Amino acid sequence: MPDTPPPPPNPPALRPALPTPLQPVADPRFDEHGVRLLLKRDDRIHPALPGNKYRKLALNLERARAEGHRALLTFGGAYSNHLRATAAAGRLLGFATVGVVRGDELAHQPLNPSLAQCAADGMRLHFVDRATYRQKTTPAVLAALQRETATEDAYVIPEGGSNALAVHGCTALGEELRGRTDVAAVACGTGGTLAGLAAGLAPRQRALGIPVLKGGFLATEIRGLQRAAFGAPTANWTVDDRFHCGGFARTTDALTAFADDFEDRHGLPVERVYVAKLLYALTALSEEGAFAPGTTVTAVVTGTPEPGSAGPHS
Repeated sequence: MPDTPPPPPNPPALRPALPTPLQPVADPRFDEHGVRLLLKRDDRIHPALPGNKYRKLALNLERARAEGHRALLTFGGAYSNHLRATAAAGRLLGFATVGVVRGDELAHQPLNPSLAQCAADGMRLHFVDRATYRQKTTPAVLAALQRETATEDAYVIPEGGSNALAVHGCTALGEELRGRTDVAAVACGTGGTLAGLAAGLAPRQRALGIPVLKGGFLATEIRGLQRAAFGAPTANWTVDDRFHCGGFARTTDALTAFADDFEDRHGLPVERVYVAKLLYALTALSEEGAFAPGTTVTAVVTGTPEPGSAGPHS
């Protein structure tokens, strides 16, 4: 990797706009059930690292700098917001970055807008087959990947950025919502944001996670993340696995129509991989009567639409 010095502490380029704003939304699908909808505009936290990506990366970047690392190694799929955010952080802070990408390289040529942005920000993309990718956290496979990418001395950030430091970074999200909502809801990929969000809330508030992957495994992951971060899981969160629409980065005609309609109603560009599924789920839950009249529900807007694309469609 390039022999560049570690970045300076507290770089101006990564100063976030905090706290992020709360935006009330008047929507008859909530109003008629006595439910107040707010949007927590974490997409405005930083132009290059929007939403939970800043919150999850900030303490990891600080640790990497403190330990003298000059490179970052991380993992993601072809439409990974985490890869994009890590690449941007590397560009802004002077870290070299390598992204291990799930899937065959030829299948991703030409690069989609997400991976193209990673490359434009200086990230070196290393493609691996799906079987290898599934084993990426095992010591032998990780060591082999580091040898192949010459990143033996890199700071390793897990897929999605979710580790104990990321969970601690996301507690501030819950703290910003204390006294402002009854339910704080977030779309979940690896679960780190929900784990920290729930821990930061005040008593009697609760957190709701909407997984964007199918499988029903996320609750176990979230409890594990909270144990790693705090010693024990909190009891103030749940997940609803019904709204993944077939899996990560997959959609349905109903979800697409809903997202288009939400954009038209409220003038908010809706990121399709995470945020669309969250808003779709909350609308369905409101119409099901899942929230008692008088409840304030806050949807955490964790990202912005990918430039030039709403993501893949199934």
